[in-house]
Amino acid sequence: MSAVNAKLKDLLGWVDERFPLTANWKAHLSEYYAPKNFNFWYFFGSLALLVLVLQIVTGIFLVMHFKPDATLNAAGVPVAFASVEYIMRDVPWGWLIRYMHSTGASAFFIVVYMHMFRGMLYGSYRKPRELIWIFGMLIFLCLMAEAFFGYLLPWGQMSYWGAQVIVNLFSAIPFVGPDLSIWIRGDYVVGDATLNRFFAFHVIAVPLVLVGLVAAHILALHEVGSNNPDGVEIKKKKNAQGIPLDGIPFHPYYTVKDIMGVVVFLIVFSLIVFYAPEMGGYFLEYNNFFPANPLQTPPHIAPVWYFTPFYSILRAVTYPLFGIDAKFWGVVAMGASTLIFALLPWLDRSPVKSIRYRGPIYKTFLAAFVVCFFTLGYLGVLPPTPMRTLVSQICSVIYFAFFLLMPFYSKIDKCKPEPDRLTSSGHGAH
Repeated sequence: MSAVNAKLKDLLGWVDERFPLTANWKAHLSEYYAPKNFNFWYFFGSLALLVLVLQIVTGIFLVMHFKPDATLNAAGVPVAFASVEYIMRDVPWGWLIRYMHSTGASAFFIVVYMHMFRGMLYGSYRKPRELIWIFGMLIFLCLMAEAFFGYLLPWGQMSYWGAQVIVNLFSAIPFVGPDLSIWIRGDYVVGDATLNRFFAFHVIAVPLVLVGLVAAHILALHEVGSNNPDGVEIKKKKNAQGIPLDGIPFHPYYTVKDIMGVVVFLIVFSLIVFYAPEMGGYFLEYNNFFPANPLQTPPHIAPVWYFTPFYSILRAVTYPLFGIDAKFWGVVAMGASTLIFALLPWLDRSPVKSIRYRGPIYKTFLAAFVVCFFTLGYLGVLPPTPMRTLVSQICSVIYFAFFLLMPFYSKIDKCKPEPDRLTSSGHGAH
């Protein structure tokens, strides 16, 4: 056994001379010190990484059988739609791979939204973590693009008409809009050219950018260290060896903790995949089980649930301004509603980071923001009515007020003083 260990040690030494394997292991796992009071909210970063890997692996297997072709086959069905049906019915375990990928898309947004909310709870975007937050926002935008491009690929009714509606929004931009929408589609209508370019973006371009941004996000995090529920910088208090007094090695403590989170997540994920992959029409919509038909518009076209809060904001804008169509201002409002998150590090003027020590004003604004976000998401699924439009407008105003008024209310809020050291040790990690 000692001879085997010696050989393995020699092999590791040979690798380390040519590649920083042990150095990276120490820097990012065994000697990366994280705060010892992480709680439930800190599962979602590692879960997002897990779902990204899951989506890439299942996507590779789906690409082996999917054909991005909008032409009709001998049965009069689009080839792309028929290839999805072939995966579901004839490819061994194809139905499982497809349902894992479609469920994974929604799971990705759930864990990312929870991850973002944790950042808002504990001020994880505050100095010195501004760049981590910016990378995170770029990941979020890439994720939205990836989901939109992928949504067209099954070439079902909602895929086709959803893409038609979203791409047509760009035509509202003055001067360049009509040409821009033609450039995005690759044709005058959503068709074979659109399907092929969306396929290329979904399978190659956006995933490459996404993986690069995730690597940058993690490297930036490990450079400045993780935030914690108290908002205390653990690097300020170190022992004689330079180890943070309130820190513990990420491995084995948090790797074991994250494995527990992964197990719970996979149990829930498996239950959805095997028993409710459509999730009542929210994960896979009823109309998308019918092949795309340019001559038959569905009664109500709405994006997938994870886009609906921003879609509601778009629809809430009903009045033209400066002689420009309301549709354009709706697109501007929708874009602003996603991009404004990136400004949080500079909008927040509070003397403390964590919600544990913030005053009642911030807590009230954050609660109102969450309620409005869910309300907008629900209204985005439903057909518009005058009353629903009014509620969307009120919620949109509150949504933007949370950000735009933050420099004022965060400064005057009555906060408790932050402690010098962490106040708890989380899940029994000492």
